[in-house]
Amino acid sequence: MTATIEPTIIKERLTSAPARLSLAPTGSDTGLLDGAWWPRSRDLLREIPTLTDALDACWGRITHVTVNPTHWPVIPHKVPVTGHTVHVGWFAEEQDSNKVMLLSYTVGRLDLLVIPPETEPAAAARLMAAAAVPGGIRTASGLMADEAMSHDATEARNRDEEWETDGGAASAAGTSIGIPGSTPMG
Repeated sequence: MTATIEPTIIKERLTSAPARLSLAPTGSDTGLLDGAWWPRSRDLLREIPTLTDALDACWGRITHVTVNPTHWPVIPHKVPVTGHTVHVGWFAEEQDSNKVMLLSYTVGRLDLLVIPPETEPAAAARLMAAAAVPGGIRTASGLMADEAMSHDATEARNRDEEWETDGGAASAAGTSIGIPGSTPMG
């Protein structure tokens, strides 16, 4: 007699680095955001367990997460986390595309700015600090827009400085730049 044994499929969680979080101080004035989260990827199956591991102890068991699908290529309905399952939902129009909402039966709702994984560390640090300001009135997309404008202004200033360092200011002032057949502009 022969017995057939189905292989047991064990889904082991990949070990990952701790969640990169910045939260407003407990007991502080509530604002539009309760802090920021800087995930390492756009894979919710991998990122949600790390996030809930960091928050379950201080906020109570996270039971539901909602996202805007704009920045998440795959949105699972359920994600296994330590000791339980988190239900995941999405809102395309109703939820800010740069925010994640977490629900806990004990604490209620937690709104976090989601900093894109590819963000440079200095920009992520500024965003994390801005999102954790007690009583903050900036939305997640507002903070991201502010950072983008700041980044663009810094790049423009750096280009201007490079232009002047490379002789651009002298050329613009009317000095010939040595192109055969050219005459000074003036």
